[in-house]
Amino acid sequence: MTEKKSRGRVRQILYVLYNFFVFFLIVGFVVTCSLMLFLNVMSGSMGLELTDANISAAAKLTFINVLFLSLIFTVVDTVRRKLTVQKPARQIIDAANQMMAGDFSVRIPHTHGLEPESVFAEISDCFNRMAQELSGVETLRSDFVASVSHELKTPLSVIRNYATILQSEELGEDERREYATAVSDAARRLSELVTNILRLSKLENQQSESIAVEYDLGGQLCECMIGFESAWEKKSIDIQADIEDGVIISADAEMMSLVWNNLLSNAIKFTDEGGRVELTLKTEGEYAYVKVADTGCGISAEEGKHIFDKFYQGDSSHATQGNGLGLALVKRAVDIAGCDIAVDSAVGEGSTFTVRIRRVENGHQEDM
Repeated sequence: MTEKKSRGRVRQILYVLYNFFVFFLIVGFVVTCSLMLFLNVMSGSMGLELTDANISAAAKLTFINVLFLSLIFTVVDTVRRKLTVQKPARQIIDAANQMMAGDFSVRIPHTHGLEPESVFAEISDCFNRMAQELSGVETLRSDFVASVSHELKTPLSVIRNYATILQSEELGEDERREYATAVSDAARRLSELVTNILRLSKLENQQSESIAVEYDLGGQLCECMIGFESAWEKKSIDIQADIEDGVIISADAEMMSLVWNNLLSNAIKFTDEGGRVELTLKTEGEYAYVKVADTGCGISAEEGKHIFDKFYQGDSSHATQGNGLGLALVKRAVDIAGCDIAVDSAVGEGSTFTVRIRRVENGHQEDM
């Protein structure tokens, strides 16, 4: 590092000498030409005779003036470059090195120099915005990793503990069956968590890669609802469907199926036995509205602000049944499809999720 700094100082000294030499040549040329022109005019107009002694004295004085002026220009240019070029450039380099070291809180201070709208000011603004975005991304990444680690730890602990108990030869058949079921449930939950993480990662990295096709939305909703038949029959849930016929949309069918499956799964999961789940499809103007309503536990207004966040579980009872990724998947899929989603819920009164999606009329999607 010391050797590198020494080489840097040597280069700076050589650069200053180079600037001095350049200024010396420029000033010497300008002063010499001006002086010769002045003397020629004076001797021609006033009849003065230029002797060798006069010329020699004037040349020495001119040389000294040229050296002095070149030194002044060099000092002024060096100070100017340090303040207007080297200082902001060094600030940007130091900030970039801090960012590469993992410090995303670094910001480049705004300098008020002779050129407030200089290119360095624009670079600093861009750098600060980039640092702010990266800081937010890093925070999300850290929170995501921490949440994933926590969610993975729970089913793994269950599997490990019950697997250890199952090794005991003193267990009865009923107990062994109970513990084996617990291991199976934990493994299933772990599998669902990993699958949802992969799905969410795929959706978050997807911008415009979805393949939109025209299809019957009502038919897709019916297929999704039938897929949960055993779940709602097990809890004796009253299913009410009001689906309008002939509603055609243009979207990625697989991605929208993920939306409906998650909404229906949550509605059935958090509705008590004997409750009611409603699935509605209606059209209004150029839009189709899909509503999934339930009579479950509902959510508070404060929890409603975070339900689409990754791993958010507002109610402790939800933690035993999900992993907080379902609605995050729904929100991301809806955003990619260009749809809107809203939730209306109250504690103890259930929840209603409404998805608005542009429909297709006469085989062509309506214009915005």
